[in-house]
Amino acid sequence: MRLDCCAISKQFGPHQALRNVSVSVAAFQSLAIIGPSGGGKTTLLRIIAGLEIPDAGYLRIDEQPLDFSEASLLLHRRRIGTVFQAYNLFPHLTARENVMLPLVVVHGLSRVEANATVDALFERFQLSRHADRRPAELSGGQQQRVAIVRAIAIKPRFLIFDEPTSALDPEMTAEVLDFIAELRDEGRDLIIVTHNMGFARQVSDQCLFIAEGQVLEAGRSIDVFGRPRNPLLTNFLAKVLRY
Repeated sequence: MRLDCCAISKQFGPHQALRNVSVSVAAFQSLAIIGPSGGGKTTLLRIIAGLEIPDAGYLRIDEQPLDFSEASLLLHRRRIGTVFQAYNLFPHLTARENVMLPLVVVHGLSRVEANATVDALFERFQLSRHADRRPAELSGGQQQRVAIVRAIAIKPRFLIFDEPTSALDPEMTAEVLDFIAELRDEGRDLIIVTHNMGFARQVSDQCLFIAEGQVLEAGRSIDVFGRPRNPLLTNFLAKVLRY
């Protein structure tokens, strides 16, 4: 996979979330985006996902420019799987129904086809016994795993994760991170925003460090974590890896 960001800027009211971001990341399978809170990493991720439109600049994914017209963004969103930190499951639907809904309503599968897809995925990822439970009857880790299955059920071009474990306790965090690592090992392309530095270092082959609305360092994860050059990155890693 390849990602090219060209002079991307985004402002929310008085806050400049991204400042003229230009970076190219070539030939990656798993890209981690790290940095301090409020630094701009989620804003960049949402632009890649087609959920935000930059005020200036453009980006290319696999050398194809992303068209920011609403019709093109709608098609783009349908082709990628996005997993949010808050799960975004419908509370009145069962786990099965949450996964089936986009398959039927957005992607045009029959209910029989969608149900077969869900059965196969739930069986594969040990969720079958939870299929008919509503989100309130599931643990946080189980809810996030259902959300991930919903994202991969559409056979996405790539997967995006926005802080997928921020709302989970340590045991559930490990469960979800193992799940994501398994997807990477299957060869799926991933872009991940995370505060979990150990996981980011282990699962990603390329990494971006974003702070103050700019990409301050980019490169192979082994270099970004092992030989940081930017003083802000050095200080950031020293703090988050201290305990």
